[in-house]
Amino acid sequence: MAIFFLVVGMEIKFEVLRGELSSPRRLALPIVAADLNISKAEVHGAISFYHDFRTAPAGEHVLKICRAEACQSMGAERLVARARERHGLKMGETTADGRLTLEAVYCLGNCALSPAAMLDGELIGRFDAARLDAIVEDRAA
Repeated sequence: MAIFFLVVGMEIKFEVLRGELSSPRRLALPIVAADLNISKAEVHGAISFYHDFRTAPAGEHVLKICRAEACQSMGAERLVARARERHGLKMGETTADGRLTLEAVYCLGNCALSPAAMLDGELIGRFDAARLDAIVEDRAA
């Protein structure tokens, strides 16, 4: 339970500092650590462990592709490669226009319809190359 309050406290601190700092969130790390009376390493550990913490703002749209075993066996890695090779978008990156961020996620609980993805919080089953292309072209054009 203590870790939950720590994570919530960090997110609140980052949100408060977002408007006050013009620099990336990673520069807020020492401020958050001091305010919560924990080490910078502990803050960094939580930020790097929890996928929804970011050191830079996400794009207007966020596409998460599941890379867990079931989705890998059904072609998720081919979709990741396609995003990189055809659209120039790597995992963890945002398009230059700031419209689309591509992220890895390690289980969306939709294994029966793998490969799975999530676009702006909406679950997508049987995610394929055509849908990937349509999303990237629509959301990052």
